[in-house]
Amino acid sequence: MPDLSFLPDLLAWLPFESMQPRFMRQALLGILLLCPMAAMLGVQVLNFRMAFFSDAVGHSAFAGLAVGLILGAPPRLSMLLFGVAVGLFVMAVQRKSGLSADAAIGIVFSAVVAFGLAVVSRAASLAREMEQFLYGDILTVSPGEIVVLFLLLCVLVIFQYFGSNRLLAIALSPLMSRVSGTKVAFWQYLFAAQLALVVMFSVRAVGVLLVTALLIVPAAAARNIARDMRGMFWWSIAISTASGYLGLWFSAQDWLATGSGATIILVACAFFAISSVVAFWGGQRFRKQ
Repeated sequence: MPDLSFLPDLLAWLPFESMQPRFMRQALLGILLLCPMAAMLGVQVLNFRMAFFSDAVGHSAFAGLAVGLILGAPPRLSMLLFGVAVGLFVMAVQRKSGLSADAAIGIVFSAVVAFGLAVVSRAASLAREMEQFLYGDILTVSPGEIVVLFLLLCVLVIFQYFGSNRLLAIALSPLMSRVSGTKVAFWQYLFAAQLALVVMFSVRAVGVLLVTALLIVPAAAARNIARDMRGMFWWSIAISTASGYLGLWFSAQDWLATGSGATIILVACAFFAISSVVAFWGGQRFRKQ
């Protein structure tokens, strides 16, 4: 793996005292890598109406972590692998069973959550391990995870460059996409795997309860103010990244001292409220003209 340990030092120029400790700069670097990925996929999740998918994959973190702890495997690795497996399985059930997306996701979601709770109920000691994934803690991101996030961002950028238009066409009409020569199954499974990986890392940042919000809220805010799909894409990245930075900064202030994950989502929701006002005001002006 490439050595990226120097990257947090590049953020030493930040004028805020709360951002000077290395672990804060490392957390900020994690946010700056993760939020753009969540924003890219969030636009597609919103347009494809797959919010429930990210929720199901996010909740699989409990089951994946429990399996890793029971088998003696690295818990975070087992969580990632289990999450990707759940994402691919949801897509397979949706494609092969003929069920609607919501029904397929709901079945897998219920099974995964029940399995995770059953495992935890048999080993009370696992509850302490689960808590950090319930609420998230970006402050504990490791240098190794920074490297993985960087590599995942590179892969996702390439994926978006070659696949975004294909995915949009598939969402509009899978049959027409298949007729035109697009490998529908390949792109759907690849998208599910990418989304699952980003969701799993988002769980580390904001927790299981808020992971869907990290995907959806910036994209929804971007939809309010963007004029086309490209604008929505870039606005979503800008809003998500700004929310991550401001949320981390606010949470570190003595006068607030809140959880970083929850604060990031609150800032994103504030951006959504502002964008809603801008959209409403712009619509009112348009109707008056």
